[in-house]
Amino acid sequence: MLGKLLDGRYQVVQILSSGGFGETYISQDTRRPGNPQCVLKLLKPASSDTQYLQIARRLFNSEAEILEQLGNHDQIPRLLAYFEEEQQFFSCKN
Repeated sequence: MLGKLLDGRYQVVQILSSGGFGETYISQDTRRPGNPQCVLKLLKPASSDTQYLQIARRLFNSEAEILEQLGNHDQIPRLLAYFEEEQQFFSCKN
């Protein structure tokens, strides 16, 4: 995953952690001046079953919408972007 460009924008530069449900990376936003870094979280669904993916997608989108509504708070990461690529779900937080 290192070096990979995701969503045509976020380049993975370092792995932070890996676990059963996903992985966390440091990435650079190649579309912003100075290529600022963000934490890129990958959620890997446990199954590629269509129904399972629909549920995972709904939950993922709900979490992103809630983070967006919360806005800026000192103890909550600020959501910069979220997207799906190759049946995997990504969010970029600051």
